[in-house]
Amino acid sequence: MKTDLTDIQLSLQGALADHDPHLQVRVHSEKNFEVAGTKEVMQGKQKVSGHYFASVMPKPKDIRLYFFPIYTHKEEFPALSEDLQKALKGKSCFHIKKLSPEMEQEIQEMISRGVELYRRDQLI
Repeated sequence: MKTDLTDIQLSLQGALADHDPHLQVRVHSEKNFEVAGTKEVMQGKQKVSGHYFASVMPKPKDIRLYFFPIYTHKEEFPALSEDLQKALKGKSCFHIKKLSPEMEQEIQEMISRGVELYRRDQLI
C-alpha cells in the first residue's frame, strides 16, 4: 500500500506515460502533469492539437487524478471498485490518499480502456 503522496503521484504519472505514443505529455511541472492526444481534433467548437485525456495534480492531503474518459464515456466505466468509487469526487476527479496494489492495477486498466475508447473514436 502506497501512502507517500510523492510515490502515488509518480505511479499515476507513470501509468499515463506508459501510453506513449498515443498520449503526449503536454504539461510536466511540480503542480501539474497533463497528457493529451497527439493529433488535431475538434474539442467542442475549437480545433486543438491534442484532445485532453488526464491530469495528475498533487494537493496537500491527496493526489488528484482528473480522468476525462470517465466523463465523456461514462457508460464504459460502470463497475469501479468500492475503493475507487469512494475516491471519485464529482464526475471525473479522483482524490487518492492511499494506493493499494489492486487499486493501482484498476487505475492502469481504466487508463488503458480510456486510450482504447479515444482511439476508437479517433480522438487520439
